[in-house]
Amino acid sequence: MNLTRAEARERATLIDVESYEVSLDLTRGEKVFGSTTAVKFRAKPGSSTFIDAVTHAVHSVSLNGRELDPAEVSDGVRIQLPDLKAENHLLVVADAPYMNTGEGLHRFVDPVDNEVYLYTQFEVPDSRRMFAVFEQPDLKASFTFTVTAPSHWDLVSNSPTPVPVETSPGADGGARSVWEFTPTPRLSSYVTALIAGPYQSVRSEVTSAEGRVTPLGIFARKSLMQYLDAENIFELTRQGFEFFEAQFGCPYPFEKYDQLFVPEFNAGAMENAGAVTILEGYVFRGKVTDAQVERRAITVLHELAHMWFGDLVTMRWWNDLWLNESFAEYMSHLAAVENTEFDHAWTTFASVEKSWAYRQDQLPTTHPIFAEINDLQDVEVNFDGITYAKGASVLRQLVAWVGPEEFMSGVREYFSKHAWQNTELSDLMAELEKASGRDLEKWGQLWLETAGVNTLTPEISADADGTIGSFAIVQSAIESEPTLRPHRLAVGFYNLNGAGKLERVHREELDVDGERTEVPALAGLAQPDLILLNDDDLAYAKVRLDPKSLATATAHLKDFSQSLPRTLVWGSAWDAARDGESPARGYVDLILANIAEESDSSVILVQLRQLATTLTFYVAEEHKEATAVAATDTLWDLASAVPGGSDAQLQFVKSYALLARSAGQLDTVSGLLDGSLTLDGLSVDQDLRWELLTALVAGGRAGQERIDEELAHDNTSNGQNAAALAKAAIPTPEAKAEAWESIVVKGDLSNALQGSAVAGFTRVLDTSLLEPYAEKYFEAVPGIVANRTHALASQIVVGLYPAQLTTQATVDRTDEFLAALPEDSSALRRMMLENRDGVARSLRARQADVG
Repeated sequence: MNLTRAEARERATLIDVESYEVSLDLTRGEKVFGSTTAVKFRAKPGSSTFIDAVTHAVHSVSLNGRELDPAEVSDGVRIQLPDLKAENHLLVVADAPYMNTGEGLHRFVDPVDNEVYLYTQFEVPDSRRMFAVFEQPDLKASFTFTVTAPSHWDLVSNSPTPVPVETSPGADGGARSVWEFTPTPRLSSYVTALIAGPYQSVRSEVTSAEGRVTPLGIFARKSLMQYLDAENIFELTRQGFEFFEAQFGCPYPFEKYDQLFVPEFNAGAMENAGAVTILEGYVFRGKVTDAQVERRAITVLHELAHMWFGDLVTMRWWNDLWLNESFAEYMSHLAAVENTEFDHAWTTFASVEKSWAYRQDQLPTTHPIFAEINDLQDVEVNFDGITYAKGASVLRQLVAWVGPEEFMSGVREYFSKHAWQNTELSDLMAELEKASGRDLEKWGQLWLETAGVNTLTPEISADADGTIGSFAIVQSAIESEPTLRPHRLAVGFYNLNGAGKLERVHREELDVDGERTEVPALAGLAQPDLILLNDDDLAYAKVRLDPKSLATATAHLKDFSQSLPRTLVWGSAWDAARDGESPARGYVDLILANIAEESDSSVILVQLRQLATTLTFYVAEEHKEATAVAATDTLWDLASAVPGGSDAQLQFVKSYALLARSAGQLDTVSGLLDGSLTLDGLSVDQDLRWELLTALVAGGRAGQERIDEELAHDNTSNGQNAAALAKAAIPTPEAKAEAWESIVVKGDLSNALQGSAVAGFTRVLDTSLLEPYAEKYFEAVPGIVANRTHALASQIVVGLYPAQLTTQATVDRTDEFLAALPEDSSALRRMMLENRDGVARSLRARQADVG
């Protein structure tokens, strides 16, 4: 199933693909579909190559009119193509399997109405699961899809949906029709798509910068349409069109733009050209946090940005995956801030994306942004915090380095020169150098070709009257990643005003380079109450506070008048707790003392997640239970004190349910669920009911009978996933054994149900329930990785790792496992190293919290 870069490079020198004509029959039953692929391509005469095709059966292979024996040329993954001519015609007739893993052509049955819904997910290497294809991004071609499907379905692909033509009934007597899509522009196969089923839709349009009217569509399953907030998504889409066309100097490149909410999706969304698929969790069935609404907006804008950067112009090979994702991530936040209601998106970026980047960059598996991608296995584990979040953070630093106008000028020239082609990083950097006049070669080497995060610390001397005599910024790096980098950043001075608010009174922007950078412009100024390095969050670096600033931040964190500087201080405190530089219980106290005053929903969300992580992993064992109970009680006090119906109230209640453990806390959860206890303004909708019930299940207050009762009221996809999580959370040895059998031994769950069951299995108040499975985990993992797809295997390898058995014994057993791994286990080795680092970090943090 693997493809090496060397193989891809060699194949690209041999062939040039003109077109694919793909005919699919989706009326063949539940397991397989018919897939016939006709390919026209040029080749070096006399050469041989292969085409990728993951098949159930290959019925015939015809190359230039010559029949090849499928038994000889096909192994179920590749089809060998010998003795090529200058002009070649290939015809492959096969059956391909439907998937339930969120990869290839995924098949889902809606429990509400038993209707079948299909969608594709091809990135990285899974278009080969639907049709025969040269599966690599630099072999672009035109694609024509012809599909036979039940007549009552709607079909969406990259080209506009044609009027279907009815054909003869299927074997089951059901009406069938044929959809003949027009050819696409030249695309990489991983951004082609097919979505099929009785999806319902809402239609609109947008007028592009050149005056062209582009049709818009939003799709979802019938049972979800009542919850679809289509107008909000259309408004965001129009705002994105307006912003991106202006910034890129290039009109939207495709004929239409559809956005489809699909079930059991593994990621947030996928940038299929003109047919974006989106996690249907973004169709909100009830009240959700403002953070989730903003996250959906960023996702919508991210995928739209990909229509230019990724689809119109595409990376040559997967080592530029980072640039593809980082660019879309940066532009989505920029668009949100400058052209939508989400004008605090850089605060969200700092709290969500950059914290992910810093965490990933401190793992033993960290890697340069520009990573060496030798094969497809390398790509699959590189959808990480470096590729997305650090890349976008460094891209923002690059914008500050060359200048915003110069950056966009270079981008516009890049699109103009390379439309419909494949490129490499050097192509973009060349345009940015021309536009800015900056030599970016050294910058690129230091930022893109090395790993690790630097720490910036202020060094201040002040006179007795508080006047700054000298000010320097000291840059450091860890021993294993010693690179010091140039940073364009701002230093902010903050003072408490008469109203008790921390307001910025001075800002100094400068270049920082090397181990020590003097800042003479700050000498002679009065030392303020708080000095913040990397104010406005332009740079990618961890920052430390001087003693006076730390004291001010601890006492007045809630008093910042702006959300972004407060978020940067939150991040500094989190870094110190994770790194074992400050006691974990101090961080817990800091959160609980300040979070009620936090105005940004995404920051609240992140802090509550980090509170749960700290209570579970970083608080010393002897203080863990008492600290958790006290913190959870405080969350209830906060939920009761904030305005009824507020975003903060909902977040505090959800966090309270997640952490509830004492008898009194479980009584409160039970009261909220049965209605005997109410909070003013709190609506206990169906999704919140599941969260409350799961808390009672994990606490031993409810069991399978109660789960079944709730599922009877909510027998939907959401309900089934919630029930799977709750069932696996039942705190008995028998329930854990049943969950383990279902997840690990049988392995027959879909990707979504397996993910829910994994989350439930590890939802324990008593970690002794997990102890019998530690050794079983290490024994099972090699077989899991060998026999499951990457999506399913990674859920298990990461999700079932015995992280909550936070002992040196877990670290030692992991080391034994790693030592015995074969050399060709790079993906598994990486996941296991990251698992190990989490436990080792927890042990260090716990040691810092002793006393």
